[in-house]
Amino acid sequence: MIFAAGMGTRLKPITDTMPKALVKVGGQPLLWHVVTRLKEAGFQRIVINVHHFAQQIIDYLESNQHFGIDIRISDESNMLLDTGGGIKKAIPLFDATSPVLIHNVDILSNVDLSSFYEMCMDDVSDACLLVSHRTTKRYLLFDDHLHLTGWVNKETGEMKTPYEKLVASQLNAYAFSGIHIVKPSLFPLLQSQSERFPIIKFYIDNCQNCHFQGVESKDLQLLDVGKLDTLKEAENMLKQLHQTS
Repeated sequence: MIFAAGMGTRLKPITDTMPKALVKVGGQPLLWHVVTRLKEAGFQRIVINVHHFAQQIIDYLESNQHFGIDIRISDESNMLLDTGGGIKKAIPLFDATSPVLIHNVDILSNVDLSSFYEMCMDDVSDACLLVSHRTTKRYLLFDDHLHLTGWVNKETGEMKTPYEKLVASQLNAYAFSGIHIVKPSLFPLLQSQSERFPIIKFYIDNCQNCHFQGVESKDLQLLDVGKLDTLKEAENMLKQLHQTS
């Protein structure tokens, strides 16, 4: 599933006339880069949620013959459902027996998506979160087995966890990549949630009763193309990725 429903407010004024998913980097829309990488990794069905300038995305996919694979639209035109609500709404479009890889449309990386999927497919987790040691403000917290235990904002000291007496400094802090895998075992719990909710809050709220596994990518190159000043940086990153591929 590709998250492509966001308003793209940090990319204004470009996103005043188009969705973030169609903002071009290296001559192609962000959506093209993610769909192409998923297709190259062997994925044959992709669900894309849409909201902001939804019809532009639908028209773009149709003009490209859906890239020759099964691409399905989860339409959030009436209301933006946030990341968790987006997954919940899209569940009927998934294969109910297979794990679902979730990928933000504005993430460019060198992640081997096929290997990540295969690694998580047969383990006992309810979800796998791709993480790395990157500098950021907000971190996910994991125990020594990389089981998710909480979240912390290093700047403010704010911490969220269902566990009592948890000390952030005694845990492993990793940055989330915007790439994760949801297992079918989690679908019933997701469907019991409210219509609109963020997936990270869901993971934190339920990490005591579910198994959310962190998977560290030690050589991760990743860029969140969320702001105007990252567009040039994204161009350079794409060149580097092409040189090493």
